[in-house]
Amino acid sequence: MDEKQAKELLIFLDLNTRPDLKGQATEYVLGLTGNTEGRRYLTAQPDLLQVLLTLTSDPSVAIVKDSYYSLINLSADPETHESLIKGVKLLPVMLKRLLDPEFDFADQICTLLSNLSREEHTCRRVFQAMQEEGVGLAKVVEVFCTKGYNHKASLHHLGPLLSNLTQLRETREFILDRQRCVVQRLLPYTHCEDSTVRRGGVIATLRNCCFEYSYHEWLLSDSVDLLPFLLLPLAGPEEFSEDEMEKLPPDLQYLPEDKKREKDPDIRKMLIEAVMLLTSTKQGRHIVKEKGTYLIMREFHKWEKELDVLAACEKLIQVLIGDEPEPGMENLNEVQIPNEVEEKLRCLDIDEDRLIMDEKSQGNQSPSAEEEGLLPKPDSKAGLEP
Repeated sequence: MDEKQAKELLIFLDLNTRPDLKGQATEYVLGLTGNTEGRRYLTAQPDLLQVLLTLTSDPSVAIVKDSYYSLINLSADPETHESLIKGVKLLPVMLKRLLDPEFDFADQICTLLSNLSREEHTCRRVFQAMQEEGVGLAKVVEVFCTKGYNHKASLHHLGPLLSNLTQLRETREFILDRQRCVVQRLLPYTHCEDSTVRRGGVIATLRNCCFEYSYHEWLLSDSVDLLPFLLLPLAGPEEFSEDEMEKLPPDLQYLPEDKKREKDPDIRKMLIEAVMLLTSTKQGRHIVKEKGTYLIMREFHKWEKELDVLAACEKLIQVLIGDEPEPGMENLNEVQIPNEVEEKLRCLDIDEDRLIMDEKSQGNQSPSAEEEGLLPKPDSKAGLEP
């Protein structure tokens, strides 16, 4: 499409254009957002992007829906983020609508914000816009935890938005503030059966917060009691001896015969990673071991089939049954690894990843989600199908 065709398209996308013609134009734009070339073209056309934002207020529900899905598909491409945030300035509009309990398209806004916050630099822009628009983290948590806040939207994708925001230390410290009880409000959603997206978003949020090792002792204390919430989705209906049962927290004892484990492998892996993080300090390891974590992971290891989840499980088991580090190396977060050792470990990880991918390919299984750095983020929807 050349410049002349873009101007002609703008005419059909005007608010005052006949609804049928405008609808055909928005369908055409939505089609363009389905491929990389189309998204890059639209990103270079600020007038078209601005019109899409304007059309999210169109009287026609179909046109509004097409406009939102176009923006969602665009936001799935990190190369469009700057244009959407700085050029179109859509964040203030979307954040204001998000808090409206009667707004019909709040779910689409959640997905859009989740996509825009996946990259760390734009995540900070989203965070700053929230502060400027009076949509603080406290309000987002309140909306997320209020059942039926919006009778027309589920708001499940606020979970991935929260987890993305925990890339930022400010968010982690807010969630871990002992006076706010935010963590305690989020814990029940670790077994939310209504939505894998909501459940996964909360677990990713908790996992990311576990990087703040100075809070581990508090998270494992009776004030929060995080460990049973992480282990329960990994536990099955297996029976233990009386001696073993006494080692487990009450919530993990005498589980019913129909107890099912978490069905999503990515979520299972995040749960294991969160527990692994809690073992990075001496006190954390002591508590995690004392509460019978090995028993749960031993049975889980017999059940798990996904190779990358198994690998994470085996690493945790090694910590649970291994000897304590030498004096001065108790805090694994602060251990300085020699460069040559770090290089060898990196090569081993690469070989292990290749083995997993090769075996999955031979078994015709779907590949696991990519690792995304120190604070990995759950995959947001890369655009919703209209």
